[in-house]
Amino acid sequence: MSYPSLVESEWLRAVCDRQPIAAELLARSVEEQRRLGYFNTLREICQQPATWLKTRDQMLGHSVLLESSLSGIASLVLTGSGSSEYVGDCVRFPLETELGISTQVVAGGAVLAHGRDALAPSSPALMVSIARSGDSPESAGALALLLRTDSEIRHLVVTCNATGTLAGTYQGDPRVAVITLDPATNDQGLVMTSSFTNLALSVRFLGMLPRPETYSSICTQLSQIASAFIQDHFGTLASIGKMNFRRALFLGSGARFGAAREAALKMLEMTAGRVTTMAETYLGLRHGPMSYVHNDALVVCFLSSDPGVRAYEVDLIRELNRKELGLVKLIVGEKITTDLLRGNDVALECPGLADLGDDNAPLIDVLAGQILGFFRCMEEKLRPDSPSEDGVISRVVQTFALHIPNE
Repeated sequence: MSYPSLVESEWLRAVCDRQPIAAELLARSVEEQRRLGYFNTLREICQQPATWLKTRDQMLGHSVLLESSLSGIASLVLTGSGSSEYVGDCVRFPLETELGISTQVVAGGAVLAHGRDALAPSSPALMVSIARSGDSPESAGALALLLRTDSEIRHLVVTCNATGTLAGTYQGDPRVAVITLDPATNDQGLVMTSSFTNLALSVRFLGMLPRPETYSSICTQLSQIASAFIQDHFGTLASIGKMNFRRALFLGSGARFGAAREAALKMLEMTAGRVTTMAETYLGLRHGPMSYVHNDALVVCFLSSDPGVRAYEVDLIRELNRKELGLVKLIVGEKITTDLLRGNDVALECPGLADLGDDNAPLIDVLAGQILGFFRCMEEKLRPDSPSEDGVISRVVQTFALHIPNE
């Protein structure tokens, strides 16, 4: 298999040809890009269509290992912290349907604090630990705790860092299977971008082991849609990122609510909290959270392709329009009708997304959130590679005391 170069490539030149703002950013010297603090994050966002193809082929090569991990299990647990937890939210719905077993997402911190009580009682179970670096205290602590206290749980680690604590400690342990993704996915910027989507794509394969051709096709189509999305909408998202909003609401249903949670976190992290954010479901918004939508709010709508789900979402969008809530809406989806738009609202069409269905759309939704957060970060005069100037947050959560009871 051959892939586009992940960094300086014809692909980036094609983006620059279509998007003047990309050409302006990349025309600066590498030294200037590093000084302004966007060298890593810009490339890590733009490399995603290519890295997804590598992840596709890598995961297909792990079929035997994954079949062994899943054999005979009664439940599946997806765990991670922060963005890694939201990876689970993006894939839980399709995995539960495809595997036909109870599938839950449990924060690494909940496992660390509550142990087996945080998990569904069904055994044997497979716990999938999802991590970019694999060095956060929760990741290693939660896995170590369950290995010590519950022999009925198998473990699978999926990480972007072959030298991290999770991969290094358990590589070769017969109780733990470890998959490390391509080193290019181990983002060096503070926020997770290509690491997030590649981890989601890799875990997504668990539900499609009997259908490798379908998985391969989905990955290829997602890569093509993402490539077109960046080339078509990069500048539009840059313009929206410069608008005068001080809060942002992200709406999604089903698997796409996971994307809404991740997009909200990206905006919050990349603006160092200067833009407050909220993620909610469309139907949940009426139950109090609608009070968040002031006239300084950007409302980002990930629009379902399922007719029944979309009907509820459209009703909510029209209600927001009638009440004249929010500064501007950004709607991401396919076949977006103009009657949903008012004033300066923007629709980002994603041809081919409906064919993939909502279970596979979160990667495109998250991509939109990443680009939007990147440009809002620049507008706030922050550095996308390290937006937390005072060190409140860091790329890897700093070490803290683990209060694990003695045996």
